[in-house]
Amino acid sequence: MKKYDYVLVGSGLYAGVWANEARKKGKTCLVVEKRNHIGGNIYCEDVEGIHVHRYGAHIFHTSNRRVWDYVNELAEFNRYTNSPVANYKGEMYNMPFNMNTFSKMWGISTPAQAREIIDRQKGAVTGEPKNLEEQAISLVGTDIYEKLVKGYTEKQWGRDCKDLPAFIIKRLPVRFTYDNNYFNDLYQGIPIGGYNVIIQKLFAGCDIETGTDYLEHRKHYDSLGETIVYTGAIDAYFQYQYGKLEYRSLRFETEVLQEENYQGVAVVNYTDRETPYTRVIEHKHFEFGAQPATVITREYPADWQEGMEAYYPVNDEKNQALYRKYEALAKAEPHVIFGGRLGEYKYYDMDKVIASALKKAEECI
Repeated sequence: MKKYDYVLVGSGLYAGVWANEARKKGKTCLVVEKRNHIGGNIYCEDVEGIHVHRYGAHIFHTSNRRVWDYVNELAEFNRYTNSPVANYKGEMYNMPFNMNTFSKMWGISTPAQAREIIDRQKGAVTGEPKNLEEQAISLVGTDIYEKLVKGYTEKQWGRDCKDLPAFIIKRLPVRFTYDNNYFNDLYQGIPIGGYNVIIQKLFAGCDIETGTDYLEHRKHYDSLGETIVYTGAIDAYFQYQYGKLEYRSLRFETEVLQEENYQGVAVVNYTDRETPYTRVIEHKHFEFGAQPATVITREYPADWQEGMEAYYPVNDEKNQALYRKYEALAKAEPHVIFGGRLGEYKYYDMDKVIASALKKAEECI
């Protein structure tokens, strides 16, 4: 008999749900986390009494009632609704693209007027779109593309829209209503007290080792657990034997400002190419804070290199083909479960991670 039923590699939501479900069934878990804290990318820091989302804005939204009930057992959620604003060279536009956006851009007032302008501008692209630029114009027209899509996307991906494949933008939400709610999901909010409230409850009862790299001590940790639940990068687990999967990374600059309200909204996207960051987050607005100071974070996209945080899988055809090779190796590891964004090389919203972990835990625990 080994000391633990499960060794959980990483401590984000996937591992947290696993730990919670294992505990309910009387199983034991050891958590091995490379960072100096648990919680993965939803970890929050308390700065000036404000819960700062250290790894970028995390807004919980879902239409899955089971997942919504699950997280509400862990924390009470507030009524925060994601309504970001786009700043194009000082011009402010509502997101997602809706009648407020179109009214500001063209001085019009009816859905029919907006639809007529967009349909006319879409005609600039004929035939099958050959790149992201043509794909975006075919969806939203030239004006919205030039002001609100082009610069932001080029910063995000680090290359010109004409050099990006069309399939990256399968659709762009266009609403012919005056509705600034970014998400279409039934449920939305931020946990009162920040995400650490949820994390602490998910990992309650676990033994936890932070600041430890499982891959550097694999034999030791494998000897401690009957099953490994691995939520790190799948290619790193297999020592990059087929090559490295590609990611985009982020760099954050956070500062405390001695003013009550810096930008009036939690998230402002900077959509011109010249501004080096893609967005500014003002954290207090996630929880309707009234503190005398405020904390802002500028978010800069970056090319990922080994040792950096891997945020966004580059799910193009080349990388998906490479991932399938690693996936085949993973299936041949009978005592290892690969899960989460890095373990499955998939961009996951938080609710989808929870649903995936619940499904796998039901099958295996």
